[in-house]
Amino acid sequence: MSHPHTPQARLREQYRDGTNLDARIALHARFTTAPRPWTGWVFDQFDLPCRARVLELGCGTGLLWRRNHERIPAEWRLLLTDFSFGMVETARAAGVPASFTQSDAQQIPFRADSFDAVMANHMLYHVPDLPRALAEVRRVLKPGAKFFATTNSVTHMRELSELTSRFGIHPGNATLTFTLENGEPMLARHFASVRRMDFSDTLVVTEVEPLVAYILSMSAAHKLRGSANEQALRQLIAERITREGAFRITNAAGLFVAQ
Repeated sequence: MSHPHTPQARLREQYRDGTNLDARIALHARFTTAPRPWTGWVFDQFDLPCRARVLELGCGTGLLWRRNHERIPAEWRLLLTDFSFGMVETARAAGVPASFTQSDAQQIPFRADSFDAVMANHMLYHVPDLPRALAEVRRVLKPGAKFFATTNSVTHMRELSELTSRFGIHPGNATLTFTLENGEPMLARHFASVRRMDFSDTLVVTEVEPLVAYILSMSAAHKLRGSANEQALRQLIAERITREGAFRITNAAGLFVAQ
């Protein structure tokens, strides 16, 4: 059993269900200025056989597939997995046309050469032994098949990091194990070709409470909840929105396609 203060234990608590993730998704969905929604843009990059067998690692609440439900070819066979049983059950209940199982990306429970594509959407930086997970992805992919891995830049939401650091909360994009800046050489150790695609966006946040909910959803923010600092944070956000018309946040993310 993990100690309650270890990174693994905090991660389990953070993603035991979709509550925290939903708060973060909601902020992006409501205040994005990108011409194309993130989930639609990611799906646009899928160039797969008409009868593809597709595995997603770390499916979360199944958002990628829920938002693109009508675009999923009937001939595709989707298998959605997550380390969190709560996430798997949430995705299953959402009605995504897929099979589901709880599993660890470091030990994928499928045979070699099984899939035409593997998807890892903003989850590789949570994996303790990333080289092991990437080796597993390579093992289960068919020859010539593709691995799609999304992640953030170290500059992602930097304005929010500057704000929360005033309260001793450091989201830590600069210390992520898998980012847009360092992901290519990691993938190149396992795949013959790696291509990076960037998704640039700015969140223009005009309401206080959705941004506060986002911050409180982070595991590092547990000391803020219900404290005087929570009210101070709320006041700072309100003042900035009043002064500048919005709280603008850099949304710097992207996708690697490895083959």
